Amino acid sequence: MDGDVAPLQGICDLAEQYSALVFIDECHATGFMGPRGRGTDELLGVMDRVHIVNSTLGKALGGAAGGYTVGPKALIELLRQRSRPYLFSNSLPPPVVGCATRAVELLLASNEIAQSMAAKTMRFRNNMTQAGFTISGTAHPICPVMLGDARLASLMADDMLKLGVYVIGFSYPVVPKGKARIRVQISAAHTDEDIDRTVDAFIQTGRKHGVIS
Repeated sequence: MDGDVAPLQGICDLAEQYSALVFIDECHATGFMGPRGRGTDELLGVMDRVHIVNSTLGKALGGAAGGYTVGPKALIELLRQRSRPYLFSNSLPPPVVGCATRAVELLLASNEIAQSMAAKTMRFRNNMTQAGFTISGTAHPICPVMLGDARLASLMADDMLKLGVYVIGFSYPVVPKGKARIRVQISAAHTDEDIDRTVDAFIQTGRKHGVIS
């Protein structure tokens, strides 16, 4: 929600100190974080120190539903026998599997998509910061434009839609009180022109509501 990246290197250090396993939930990292889109562990250079990865097919991989767990063979066998979500879930529809498989193939074939995502993310974050907005997090395509006031976030999101930009205002209880924001999600399908148009719409709307001068 805040566009943060977990301090995974420190977590791995701590786990090794106490002979613990490292489990990460990569639902907001798979497909776009790291040079090849493999996730936070690739981004931070600890792929060989993470033992279990849980993630989704329903976000960046485009499958709309489903997820997966990867880890040691013994763990996977245990999950197949004892995991209630696995035992009592239907198999994924073939089109979902096909879509997600193709997305993974595209990521493995070239780092162009992941690098494009990183460049577009920084373009948006840098331009918004230069315009006077506060963007939470660092280098993550989830870019929360911090506003603090729930009504302001809602009004600005409505005005952005009138300018042809669809963004969502978040406020309590989804986020803490006083931390209302508009959450922007950068996509690989966005062009640089899309990014610039969105920034221009934020500047116009932000000036209207006195957020920036």
